[in-house]
Amino acid sequence: MLSRLTSVLLVFTPLLIQAENWPGFRGPTGQGMSSEKGLPTEWSSTTNIAWKTEIPGEGWSSPVIYGDRVFVTTAVDAGVSCRVLCLKRETGEVLWNKEVIQQTPKRKEKRNSYATPTPVTDGKQVYVAFGDGSVAALSMKGDVVWTNREFKYYSQHGLGVSPRLYRDLVIIPFDWSSEGEDKKVGWQKPWDKSVILALDKNNGKVRWKGQRGLSRIGHVTPNLLRENGQDQLVSGAGDVIQGFNPNSGERLWWARSQGEGVVPSVVIGDGLVFTASGFEQPTIRAVRTGGKGDVTQTHIAWEQTRNVPSVPSFVYVKPHLFTVTDAGVAACLKADSGEVVWQERIGGTYAASPIYADGKIYFLSMEGESVIIAAKPEFKLLARNSIGEYCQASAAASRGQLFIRSDKNLYCIGKGRVTAR
Repeated sequence: MLSRLTSVLLVFTPLLIQAENWPGFRGPTGQGMSSEKGLPTEWSSTTNIAWKTEIPGEGWSSPVIYGDRVFVTTAVDAGVSCRVLCLKRETGEVLWNKEVIQQTPKRKEKRNSYATPTPVTDGKQVYVAFGDGSVAALSMKGDVVWTNREFKYYSQHGLGVSPRLYRDLVIIPFDWSSEGEDKKVGWQKPWDKSVILALDKNNGKVRWKGQRGLSRIGHVTPNLLRENGQDQLVSGAGDVIQGFNPNSGERLWWARSQGEGVVPSVVIGDGLVFTASGFEQPTIRAVRTGGKGDVTQTHIAWEQTRNVPSVPSFVYVKPHLFTVTDAGVAACLKADSGEVVWQERIGGTYAASPIYADGKIYFLSMEGESVIIAAKPEFKLLARNSIGEYCQASAAASRGQLFIRSDKNLYCIGKGRVTAR
């Protein structure tokens, strides 16, 4: 019988083979992992830059890369016009800039945007989501193939989750809150209105709608787990960590994880699901896979209240879990127990999720500084590099280059033609 770890890794194996692409939030595995070798470790705003291209408007979606194309979303006209840009990866030339929808901007946190969800692509179409809950698909040439605006999203925070692809489905959770008189409902008061939508990627029609039960606001991008020959969608929100059947939306198991405004995405490894609980009672929580129904009392492997990130996601590099808090404290934990191996203040403030490649972990601060450390059980600082611009989007890695989005520009870092646009 395959070990639990082997079963978990099988779902990622086909994607790792094509790791030169970075097709969605946190890359080919959804865990911030890249198989790239020789990524750059030294750069500035003017050195070792293949190109940089100005991105109009405001958006905190991360860049995604497929073949010779780079995609980002943005919102212009104070959030009304929601757009997708396609750039040529060799030079940064904007090949097309397409308005997908117009929306009526609603409330969001100051640090959020109306184009925060990161696109996802299968190389045939690009799938995007925007602040009002609109989801759409575009062809690689920039034609809008379909839009779905059935879900009228509202949240005291705005929308921060990114869509996931599973077979012929585009899956996105909507962990929202009430727009009614009592704005605390769904935000600070649990309710049962949050859903996970699965749309047919070919036409945008709803294939299933998963129900969370009682929960609160969250912005957690879900992940996929394959175990004992079965796929699961592992998804978190305020107060809950849950597993769903990705083919039907059936809720398979759940665990309580008190907190609201949860952002860090789900990370999986060695039969454990690693999560953070958001605000209120910040806790890193590891849940054993393989349970059914309410597993709160039976499958929580460990909890850790030190070094809890509110926004950045984890990086799991067996046998360790690496984190960085919003205030710039990086830490290494034993993944099987939660024991803190080391913690170091690396400076800066953080919203972007770190990525791993070739034995190194890349952290990107809001101040535009990348801190590179060795992915080892002893702290070793390898490099610091700054582009000197404000950053919240997570970096991407592809074909020996790094892609970093600031509030002004998209940078391609590494060898290539130097081009500014």
